[in-house]
Amino acid sequence: MADKLLVIEHDADTGGGIARYYRKKGWQVEVATSVEKARHYLLEDELNPHVIIADLGLPDGNILDYLEELHQQIDYSEWVFAIAADGDTDMERIDELAYDFLEKPFDQRRLDKVLKRALRASQTTRRLQSYSAADTKRYQLDAYVGNSEAVRTLKDMLRRLAEVPISTMIITGETGTGKGLAARIIHHTGLRKNGPLVELNCAALPRDLIESELFGHEAGAFTGAKSRHRGLLEQADGGTLFLDEIGDMDIDLQTKLLKAIEDRRLRRLGSEREITVDAQIIAATGINLEQAAAEGRFREDLYHRLSVFCVTLPPLRERKDDLVEMLPSIVAEYNAKANKHVEIVPDEVWEKLLSYGWPGNVRELRNVIERCVLLSSGEEFPIRWLQLEENCTPGSAKAMGAGASRDTITIQLDGSMSLDAMDSHIIQTALQLNSYNIAETARVLGTTRETLRYRIQKYDLQTS
Repeated sequence: MADKLLVIEHDADTGGGIARYYRKKGWQVEVATSVEKARHYLLEDELNPHVIIADLGLPDGNILDYLEELHQQIDYSEWVFAIAADGDTDMERIDELAYDFLEKPFDQRRLDKVLKRALRASQTTRRLQSYSAADTKRYQLDAYVGNSEAVRTLKDMLRRLAEVPISTMIITGETGTGKGLAARIIHHTGLRKNGPLVELNCAALPRDLIESELFGHEAGAFTGAKSRHRGLLEQADGGTLFLDEIGDMDIDLQTKLLKAIEDRRLRRLGSEREITVDAQIIAATGINLEQAAAEGRFREDLYHRLSVFCVTLPPLRERKDDLVEMLPSIVAEYNAKANKHVEIVPDEVWEKLLSYGWPGNVRELRNVIERCVLLSSGEEFPIRWLQLEENCTPGSAKAMGAGASRDTITIQLDGSMSLDAMDSHIIQTALQLNSYNIAETARVLGTTRETLRYRIQKYDLQTS
């Protein structure tokens, strides 16, 4: 299917020239010389173009006055406004609505670059929307598997949250309990399910990069900023912004986030104009934010602004009865992915699963099941690949790995662990031995905090 372009231009020669140029490049192009014709293409013919080049000086009105009506049909089109260099233009409104703007007469190379980027943005938005439709079916309440009392209480709370408008909320729980899953369920079952869901892991990026990702930037705002970037807050407008591991966000950046939440406005880096945004904020953390606020490690005012609603996820060790439902579901998932046929779970396997402490919670359970299914050779769940130690509990010597101490970590070189698994094990053990202090762990491993955070994110490691 050809990429679609609508040119709204009162001058027939200019519009026709643009149309001929881009038709040769494979675009499907339509030209409207008035607001009336533009409305016809967008509302009656349902053209649904990827990109719209719009001249503001039309004979029968200003296209800006019709955007609210038109946006109902073209949610996933990107606007590029053509403005006169010496004209009286409402630049604040254009800056809020447009992907970009160009002065007339057009510089063809500049127009090519802008349309290429606008097309990419439109295609990305459309793909995300199609994924979102599938996710809406995937992330229903039943996606949180279990029937224990703790899970029933949690689902009842999630069901209530789906029926009310949420401005901000916090999801707490140990690493691996499913905070991301809970956030997606809240979004896809809630009042904002038709809007975008945008996610950011605050522990995965350094402070300056998080600021740029969160608030966006203008071209030239800093070295390497070659074009305008819409921040994640702006991308989440009308939907949900999920901030995972918010406890790791730089405290100065927390101030800027608080202001954006309170005012529902933000300013891109390098911009003089503010942009209105309306997104619900879901923050997740594995630390006690109230305690962190009392100790000065987290802004107290931001904590109180976020904690309009607070949901705490139960650890797996407190709901082991749910393994009866979870195990078959996860086994079936990996059977389908790997074309395996595991159907029988011996009693000995159940005994080990039910007696284990599960310090990594559901994430650890999924990893264990994935390994066993992938290495299986028949219908029986292979006990040899469980690699669990009985009576293993968080914080014990066994949980950290045999032979672990303040100065040494022992790894069996018997082929049972891949290089990535060894790397992951070393980092996780070092974190535990250093009380999850990122700076100290980075020091003893001889690396930087940024590199350590990257590997923690890569391997989904426990950080508290």
